[in-house]
Amino acid sequence: MTAPISDRRAARRSSRKRLPIESLPFKALHNFLPPVQMLSEEQVEQLHEASMRILEEVGIRFMDAEALALWAGAGADVDHSAQIVKIDRALLMELVKGAPGQFILRARDPNKSVPVGGNFTIFATTSGVPFVSDLERGRREGSVGALHELVKLAHMCPPIHVVESQVTEPQDVPVWQRYLERGWAIFTLSDKPVAQAAHGRSVATDCLNMAAIVFGGHDEIRRQPVMMSVVNANSPLTYDTNMIEGIITYARGGQPIVMTPFILAGAMAPITMAAAVAQQNAEALAGVALTQIVNPGVPVVYGGFTTNTDMATGSPAFGTPEGAWAFFAGAQLARRYGLPYRGSGGLNTSKVVDAQAALETQMSLWPVVLSHTHYVMHAAGWLEGGLVCSYEKFVLDVEGLAMMQRLFEPVEISQATLALDMIREVGPGGHHFGTPHTLERFQTEFYRSTLMDRQNIGTWEEQGRLDAAQRALRVWKELLANYEKPPIDPAIEEGLRDYIERRKAQPDRPPVIN
Repeated sequence: MTAPISDRRAARRSSRKRLPIESLPFKALHNFLPPVQMLSEEQVEQLHEASMRILEEVGIRFMDAEALALWAGAGADVDHSAQIVKIDRALLMELVKGAPGQFILRARDPNKSVPVGGNFTIFATTSGVPFVSDLERGRREGSVGALHELVKLAHMCPPIHVVESQVTEPQDVPVWQRYLERGWAIFTLSDKPVAQAAHGRSVATDCLNMAAIVFGGHDEIRRQPVMMSVVNANSPLTYDTNMIEGIITYARGGQPIVMTPFILAGAMAPITMAAAVAQQNAEALAGVALTQIVNPGVPVVYGGFTTNTDMATGSPAFGTPEGAWAFFAGAQLARRYGLPYRGSGGLNTSKVVDAQAALETQMSLWPVVLSHTHYVMHAAGWLEGGLVCSYEKFVLDVEGLAMMQRLFEPVEISQATLALDMIREVGPGGHHFGTPHTLERFQTEFYRSTLMDRQNIGTWEEQGRLDAAQRALRVWKELLANYEKPPIDPAIEEGLRDYIERRKAQPDRPPVIN
């Protein structure tokens, strides 16, 4: 007889031995402040109740026979002909509570492994971007060369914790080979944690096999997650075949899914933000629950990517007050269910690296930090509503992330830092430039920017009158010039390249788990 689903879930959870959070020498942003509560408890429960009614009365379309069978086996109300699953709230909540509240995402360099959950925030590059731009070469299609440059930049910038394989799309290779080239780039040009695509069973299987080559086998990557993957619901209220195959394949492989409805209020949901977030919640929880049916206890992240439609143009509007509110609301809902939360930190709709880009980016970054968002995507490089990864914007965003992380570093208040003896010695009307206290600390006491200009206007003019984007151009070029490839076992690198070339030679042969 098959054990009850709750018993199987407990057994699977107890069999996983993951590294304790406390053991990591990471540099994630540790947020010691309480999270901002934009909503009252009553409002959170109103959103929850609306989501439960959506799931029970309307349902979610799952466009995949295996997913429908899994839901039926778990006890949901399944209409196979319409592909609609209606989920009782008791069943849903039993499944959702099986997901861990935090986990560690392992890096090729163990010192760069990061926590997902708790009071930690980690930042990832932009993702899903078809074009790139910089001040010297202009706007152009993504390529393998651009992919390699951006992965190298991400590797060189400490405030970036996770390298997204889709930092740009290499459009100079066939579509069906692109994820293989992205896998090569993220696993060999960087040793940070990575994220890969979830575009169907074949893509996910190949990505699992590549990760297994790098990390020592499938048993090892099931024991300790090594790869994030974003799944977007096809809003409203639909998961399509490709996304479902990604969910099932990665969940069975023990890798965390970032379950993220992409909702534009007024287009893919009702125009009010309350309705859009209630729909987001229903879609996200349904996806989370499916992962727990497939593999009880597998890590999963509740994703929020809800914003408003610009009703004058019909285009997505990013970096808006409405989108910021949705980030706060989503974080509170994720905390209600005990799940890690994903938001986005660099969203904007500007076409160039200008004041609009900066303002809208900050309208995204501050909400995700203050709400204790755990995984912040699109934190560096996003421009033109996500169509472009800009090299200069990448560097400026990294500077903003570094400043944010410095803000949350603990400040020592002690006899040594209060320096009352120096205040007494200098007295009224003096200065502290030459005191022993200043001389001991002036190189390390303050955050030292590599990008901001604080010279007087005369010196600034003599040095070329460079604005922030022009200075960022100089910085990214210096970073690439100084890039050094992180060490990798030659046998692993050879095995990875051999696998990729074999898969390129077999485009019509479905991959299997090695």
